[in-house]
Amino acid sequence: MKCKKCGEKAVIKLRAHNISLCAPHFQEFFERRVSEAIKKYSLLSLHDKILVAVSGGKDSLNTWFLLKKLGYKADALHIDLGIDEYSKKSREKTEKFAHKIKGNLKIVELKEEVGFTLPHLAKREGRKACATCGLIKRYLMNREALNGSYSAIATGHNLDDETAVLLSNLLNWKMGYLGRQSPLLPSWHPKLAKKIKPLCEVTERESAAYAILNQIDYIYEDCPFSQGATTIFLKGILNQIEEKSPGTKIRFYREFQQKARSLFEEEKMSLSECPTCGLPTTHPPCAFCRLKSRLLQKEGKSK
Repeated sequence: MKCKKCGEKAVIKLRAHNISLCAPHFQEFFERRVSEAIKKYSLLSLHDKILVAVSGGKDSLNTWFLLKKLGYKADALHIDLGIDEYSKKSREKTEKFAHKIKGNLKIVELKEEVGFTLPHLAKREGRKACATCGLIKRYLMNREALNGSYSAIATGHNLDDETAVLLSNLLNWKMGYLGRQSPLLPSWHPKLAKKIKPLCEVTERESAAYAILNQIDYIYEDCPFSQGATTIFLKGILNQIEEKSPGTKIRFYREFQQKARSLFEEEKMSLSECPTCGLPTTHPPCAFCRLKSRLLQKEGKSK
């Protein structure tokens, strides 16, 4: 298998693009795809100050690494959820990587914020850990972006993530979610940074290859709470379709963005500031402050 660009030995075959590439040309290909997505979807300007949400996985570390390489001002935030060895290992990988690239990294510990780790919190709340986790991450990312005067929050969602969620939302006709399924969610309040997904058009396999070629040491394990998730099942279905018809994922995603997403856009709800923390919310007090209030009430009753 030879590189289509130079004829040297290829390290990866990309059936969706009908090409095989050597290591240098694959890295060039990957970086160009991300740069083109940033430009096509108007994700960033060089004046933006970016906070990258890093988990310790390949996609978020790639995002931080590549944004800095492309010349953007990018710092990172890691939220330690306290999920036993998984969180310990994720944090170690993140801190090690920050030191390697001499990047600015902020660590926020969930236990310090609310008094409980995610496993204990989910059990105490009596709800799925993923729902609680999502609420917490959104709040903490918005808060830290505001405190650090960041204009954008970047996450490492790749094409596989985006198409699986898109398929799920279409199967269930979640109109509001479909309207917001975009690589760019603009800021619609002075205290909210825009949300961006620079890796939206590269696959998980491509992201893994890029991390390996750049010697990025990342955590391979999935979050223990993700086992049995619908999106993982749908990724498997989409992989089967992709195997039969290479390029399906990127066509599915691009065609939705270009032709259909605007059909689902809804009028933005008005936001007001939470009386407790001051962050924007649709229903004051905000969900995070309500969570903390419930925990304090339960703690008081247990004494």
